[in-house]
Amino acid sequence: MSIQKLPLPYDLETKQVLKKVNTANKALAELKGVVSSIPNAAILINALVLQEAKDSSAIENIITTHDDLYKAELSLEGIKSLEAKEVQNYIAALKHGFDLISTHKVLTVNQIQKIQETLEKNNAGLRANPGTTLTNATTGQVVYTPPQNAQEIQELMTNLERFINDDDLSDLDPLIKMAIIHHQFESIHPFYDGNGRTGRIINVLYLVIKDLLELPILYLSRYIIANKTEYYRLLQDVRETNNWEPWLLYIITGVENIANETIQVVKNIQQLMSEYKHSIRAQYKKFYSQDLLNNLFKHPYTKIEFMEKDLGVSRKTAANYLNTLANDGFLKKAKLGQANYYINERLYNILLL
Repeated sequence: MSIQKLPLPYDLETKQVLKKVNTANKALAELKGVVSSIPNAAILINALVLQEAKDSSAIENIITTHDDLYKAELSLEGIKSLEAKEVQNYIAALKHGFDLISTHKVLTVNQIQKIQETLEKNNAGLRANPGTTLTNATTGQVVYTPPQNAQEIQELMTNLERFINDDDLSDLDPLIKMAIIHHQFESIHPFYDGNGRTGRIINVLYLVIKDLLELPILYLSRYIIANKTEYYRLLQDVRETNNWEPWLLYIITGVENIANETIQVVKNIQQLMSEYKHSIRAQYKKFYSQDLLNNLFKHPYTKIEFMEKDLGVSRKTAANYLNTLANDGFLKKAKLGQANYYINERLYNILLL
């Protein structure tokens, strides 16, 4: 089956779709406002990107635990989880993508390739050789054959780039466009590996490009995991029937649901930060600082080296701060090999939700 170039020659703004777009945009606007109340952007990017990386990788059957993932971020001796390393690559790719789009608010084919290259740690680029098919994981049956010709793949990706960046091509609401972009990218399947995860990174970067969010912190992977069968069914249904409404409603509903969930997570983090700020400042007037508070929330698992770097203090001073906070219950001290690390358990529990 051939892939149509964008924009599509259909009226996609049905009454149901527009109704859902309205409520989803309201949720995104509220999320954007709540996020602005957190003093340090790195806190939310680090905390929520870790969650997204775990969930997005789980869709591809790369399974890791929160504990392994946070330990991997510490780069301590004794961490052997290859799955956690894969998730770390996803985090690096998402952050790299955010850096790439932050200045000019455009997303090009070249930038998408750089995101995938960071994710997969190779520079294979767009598919040049035929033979790629998508199969049912259970039966092995081929369910979809993406474009095989290298020139066609390049042309479709160039067309997608224009659709992403040139609003003169289409005046559809950005959420409708995001759903179309995601479907188009997954159907082109331009890379040998990493298409699903790259496509989910594109989703959130597009929301930032369109100023619906300032930070890349709304991720559909949790929603897709909870509705995975429906996700793949609707992807294929559009390819076979051009019945777009159910797909659009699925994706836009996901945006609304995850926006509302993320609002609550951010509010919970904000409340916990406030509690820590007042308690630590009251008990430790000599060493409390905003940088110290930020460290405890930027890293669910922190270590002496992180504290040294973030606060610009000596190793001995950093260790003293962390041990004092652990002794008084703000952190939990743990050990891996010969190294100590410190867990913000209350933050950890918020991020488990």
